[in-house]
Amino acid sequence: MDTIVSGGDDTRLPADVEVQPVVQAALALRPKLRDYVEAIERDQRFPKELVDRMHAAGFYRLLIPRALGGLQLDPLTYLRVSELLAEGAGSVGWNIANGGVGQLVSLGLPDEGVHEIYPEGHSTVMAGTAVQGGGQAIAVEGGYRVTGRWQFGSGCHEAAWLLGSFQLLENSEPRRDADGKPLFWRAVFSRAEAEIVPGSWDVAGLRGTGSFDWTVDNVFLPERRTMPHLGAPLDNQWSRWSGVTYQLPAQCWVGPHHSAVITGIARAGINALIELAGGKQPRGRPAGLLCDNPQVQDAVGRADAILNAGRAYRTAMITELWNTIASGEETTLEQRARCRLAAVQAADCARQAMDLVYRHGGSTSFKRESRLAECWRDLHTVGQTVTLGPEWYPIGGRVYLGLDPGSRMR
Repeated sequence: MDTIVSGGDDTRLPADVEVQPVVQAALALRPKLRDYVEAIERDQRFPKELVDRMHAAGFYRLLIPRALGGLQLDPLTYLRVSELLAEGAGSVGWNIANGGVGQLVSLGLPDEGVHEIYPEGHSTVMAGTAVQGGGQAIAVEGGYRVTGRWQFGSGCHEAAWLLGSFQLLENSEPRRDADGKPLFWRAVFSRAEAEIVPGSWDVAGLRGTGSFDWTVDNVFLPERRTMPHLGAPLDNQWSRWSGVTYQLPAQCWVGPHHSAVITGIARAGINALIELAGGKQPRGRPAGLLCDNPQVQDAVGRADAILNAGRAYRTAMITELWNTIASGEETTLEQRARCRLAAVQAADCARQAMDLVYRHGGSTSFKRESRLAECWRDLHTVGQTVTLGPEWYPIGGRVYLGLDPGSRMR
């Protein structure tokens, strides 16, 4: 597969995301991912052949600036790539989507740390978590000594660097801000310094993400690979990089990234029922194929409409925020709330669509080897992530009612 090169006007979204080279590369790889699913699920990591193909396609460089050898994608193109890969294999879409956010977070490091992680000619893969907590540290000359354990190291076996956070201890107590709240620092650790905890990713869906716990023990962490942990889950700390991509608020990335994974899996679920319906003769039913059943026809039509309605709202809100930033204006709290809720709503639409088609697959749906069962497991695992939780609706509601939405929405 040829290496993808991205370029163009940094102030405008693509007129047609589907024709972008990196999207075409994802579209081409999507059916081939089925050849790897068994190994991915069994080994809980990606085969080297697949990793090499994804490096060549640029999937591990989606949100890295072009100045650092990346593709510097806009959010709609990035989400579409993640969505198509998730349609082929949920675990692949998840790791690529997560890796993109990890890239953004790492761009908030001091310049010396950024260039260490992304040297000239790099093939860096980032894993880890943006959630607060997991480690504790003491200050030493030039940096920190850190010990900790972090969950959800998606893609840790493929990664060269792991993202986590820690608290700084002073007199055995965490350092706190003026209001008495604990302070956190973000950190990027070398994968060679970490130990993966065997058996810590025993789950029903997304087994292939390899989202194992990982630990470090009294590891020296140079200050250049640390930064204050702002925001919950995070705020934009990468805006010093040029281009609208890096000026967008975090709500255009965190939430939408997992939302794209779940909508991609839901599309695969709809397609799985369509394929099944064209060849299955239901037992104990009138003669004819499953596709001849008016209820199945209704379910496929409804599922497609529901899924695309959620996707359209998500696209519309990200586009609105992009155009606001591109015109030199600041986004409003209401805009950011709607963008965040659009991601959650798209995920809820994906759930509804998946449940419709799963129900009409009959006994095939619960057979472990069936595509419908795989999609159902993966989709509902994605749906449990905190970035898509139902608590985002009242957070948005507080914004619209003029109330304090809390620290998770700024």
